[in-house]
Amino acid sequence: MLGERREAILGMIIDYYIKTGEPLGSKTLCSMLPYTISSATIRNEMAFLTGIGFLEQRHTSGGRVPTKAAYRYYVDNIVKLYPLSGYEMQKINEVLSINASDPERLLASAGELLSEQTGCAAFFSTLKDPYDCIQGIELIPAGNNKAMLVMLSLGGKIKSSVCTVNCPIDDEFKELFYSITKQFFIGTPLVDIDLSFIQSTAPFLGARIFDMLPILSSLCSLCSEATNGVLSISGETKLLSQAELGNSIYKLLVLLAQKDKLEELLSEFAKAKAPSVLLIGDENPVYELRNTVMAVQKFKYNNNQTATLGIIGSLRIDYESVLSRVDYIMKTVESYLTQGGVRYE
Repeated sequence: MLGERREAILGMIIDYYIKTGEPLGSKTLCSMLPYTISSATIRNEMAFLTGIGFLEQRHTSGGRVPTKAAYRYYVDNIVKLYPLSGYEMQKINEVLSINASDPERLLASAGELLSEQTGCAAFFSTLKDPYDCIQGIELIPAGNNKAMLVMLSLGGKIKSSVCTVNCPIDDEFKELFYSITKQFFIGTPLVDIDLSFIQSTAPFLGARIFDMLPILSSLCSLCSEATNGVLSISGETKLLSQAELGNSIYKLLVLLAQKDKLEELLSEFAKAKAPSVLLIGDENPVYELRNTVMAVQKFKYNNNQTATLGIIGSLRIDYESVLSRVDYIMKTVESYLTQGGVRYE
């Protein structure tokens, strides 16, 4: 620990730099302190903070700016999260409650909300689950030989598509459809549903295989879509306004566009024990992210499904405001996921 005075000086330098992007000199700092202290003492304290790697002087005659190590100390020891106002919490709850019963849509809404509330890029990911099974299938006629096919997995994934068949979707057709889905599909792992599996239903369907094939092929596609993990990123362009990222913004945007390195990082995090992590600067194992702050939380829900949700911003984010909002949104999402769409205060 630094002690009260040094901590206060470091906190003011970081706060000033976050707000202005400018270094803070000893004379200006002296006038900002709520108590009297000489400029010489301030310079000595700033020299100490520089010596331990918390401040750096980019120009000989310039003031000091915080280092990545300083931001870590700042977050761990100085920043205090504050409760959001009742109005702010209500607006967040209204947005998230709309898709509270659909995990992927809930996570997508949360990602967009995080980006909007923090001014950072935000993301969510779901991991591939080889054990997820089909829980239910519905066929809803829509006229003109069209129908909506809806598939629900045991892990809470909901997928749908519109199909066109070459015969009327009457009671006989629906009875045959539900008979075959009950016999072959309900309870079957999503990863097992492929074209060869569809072909195995031919002896049961007989001549009606050709009538049923468009529906079953669409079901196969829905299962494939539900099996694969998802990584969705929103608000990438907000990073362009964060001047602290400098020229590293281009490599960062390429990383977010290609996704593979980020997917690998999130997959590793999902396997770790920690439920959440805040990576500052060089703490991040991905080179392109080493000028950023990355906050990630992991969620377990339904049939052992795993998802991550987080933000990426520059080192100069308003930590107090951003982390307070991230904290509330994460807790709200976790409440909806673990309680199946119902949030308990």
